[in-house]
Amino acid sequence: MMRVHVSSSALGALLVIGCVGVIFHASAQNTKGAGETGDKPYHVVDGFKVDTSTMNGFRAWRAAACDRCHGANQQGLVGPSLLESFKVLSKEDFIKTVTEGRLEKGMPSFKTSPIVMGNTDGLYAYLKGRSSGDITRSKVEELK
Repeated sequence: MMRVHVSSSALGALLVIGCVGVIFHASAQNTKGAGETGDKPYHVVDGFKVDTSTMNGFRAWRAAACDRCHGANQQGLVGPSLLESFKVLSKEDFIKTVTEGRLEKGMPSFKTSPIVMGNTDGLYAYLKGRSSGDITRSKVEELK
């Protein structure tokens, strides 16, 4: 067995480094995702300029033609109003619905759509922002 002598000042330095590492790790775990501010999963300025993730969610919305059933302004057509649904819909339920669909209600599954599945966080953020009224226009622009 090998013994190593560590001076008290070196031991103190190691403890400080260890504590800083723990604090840094804990703060990194508590950070919001890209574009998130406070308890909102999006960042919006002037009602229609949004962060990159939310913009990608809008692009997924357009690419998947969600407006055919939910309306161009998410007000609902043959599908429900997402402006109302997102007031109570959890993110987990949203992901499940997008992934599995609700075939009995006419909602298809998007699990084979790379653009939708690759942007579920942004799509959720976009629709949550529209539902809350923070995103005031259905057509958004990316913040520069």
